[in-house]
Amino acid sequence: MKKIALHWKILIGMALGILFGWVASSLGWQNFISDYIKPFGTIFINLLKLIAVPLIIVSLIKGVSDLKDISKLSKMGGRTIGIYLMTTLTAVILGLVLVNVIAPGNSITEETQKSLLSEFEGMAQGKIDMAMDQKGEGPLQALVDLVPSNIFAAVADNGNMLQVIFFVIFFGIGLILIAPEKSAPVKQFFDGLNEVILKMIDLVMLAAPYGVFALMADLIVQAPSSELITALLKYSMTVLIGLAIMIFGLYPLLVKVFTGRSYKSFFAGISPAQLLAFSTSSSAATLPVTMERVTEHLGVDEEVSSFVLPIGATVNMDGTSLYQGVAAVFIAQAFNIDLSIMDQLTIVATATLASIGSAAVPSAGMVMLVIVLGAVGVPEAGLSLIFAVDRPLDMCRTTVNVTGDATVSMLVAHSIGKLKDPKEKKWDDHKE
Repeated sequence: MKKIALHWKILIGMALGILFGWVASSLGWQNFISDYIKPFGTIFINLLKLIAVPLIIVSLIKGVSDLKDISKLSKMGGRTIGIYLMTTLTAVILGLVLVNVIAPGNSITEETQKSLLSEFEGMAQGKIDMAMDQKGEGPLQALVDLVPSNIFAAVADNGNMLQVIFFVIFFGIGLILIAPEKSAPVKQFFDGLNEVILKMIDLVMLAAPYGVFALMADLIVQAPSSELITALLKYSMTVLIGLAIMIFGLYPLLVKVFTGRSYKSFFAGISPAQLLAFSTSSSAATLPVTMERVTEHLGVDEEVSSFVLPIGATVNMDGTSLYQGVAAVFIAQAFNIDLSIMDQLTIVATATLASIGSAAVPSAGMVMLVIVLGAVGVPEAGLSLIFAVDRPLDMCRTTVNVTGDATVSMLVAHSIGKLKDPKEKKWDDHKE
């Protein structure tokens, strides 16, 4: 008998949770839901938060240490990381613009918003108190806060994720600079640890249908509302519009402007990798095909593709970053939390850096979203609103991630004279 795919299980869990919550509300079982159903949703959220820090540490150390030679950062490495950061920043900003214009979370009525907020008023007050504390701080306090005085204290608090990322990058650079025979055992350790973390994510995601059921049942009991469905559809369309702009607008435009290649040739070369990325929701699983298409059909020299693409599969998550920006603001809108300009700039920075630590596997972006939400004080329980459509959106954003990797590899190859016409097998004319 064929097993039901996880995304269908999550959809079923959400539907049953809404139905059970509606029935429980009509029968007056609010206390039963709160006491015996909601805790399982809370446990699921805590599992996601539990995995977040180890996932960032292991994935980012692997990504940085894969550079192998620190001197490469001065040329190919520097350009690769720089372009990856620029496209990721563009993706997050695009997502924030769209979600603020479309405002999908505002589809939920004020009455429903007040009901949802009643449980989280203490958290909102904590955010206000934090803002008051920051008034007396100097202009460079954010830079000071980036560097931890105690990494173990930083790791113990999900709100200090930027400090963790700073330390991990610092650690990865140190790993590159020591002798290979001494770094090999450390890298082997993190390779093994990475496999364990990925398996833990698989196990946590098995509980997703039950966690979503519990969270949605509690949500409906507190505020039974048909507006949730409308808001969810508007949220999905917001994400898809942003992803479509990236994949059909930004990437082929960059290729056309900087390399002279046509839209048709670009998509003809990369489309098989895009389809595989869509079906697997994994940049890592698609990597062999991506490398083959980029090298053989887009004309990128193997020296460039073998360097740029593996790093991209780890640190370049444009689709994931866009989704995190949209999701964070959508959830804030759903809970009637106003995000200031500084809050949204925090989302830009946190989503960009968190995407670097996202593993190239399905649903890792959801784990990283916990970090983004925590950075701006948005309730993590709002994840229940978007889990039902996460899998299909994950397929689309992974396609964007892979397309972005291919685009950057072409730009880097062209900049150092390592891009050729795949038909004529000649290098382009651009040389430094």
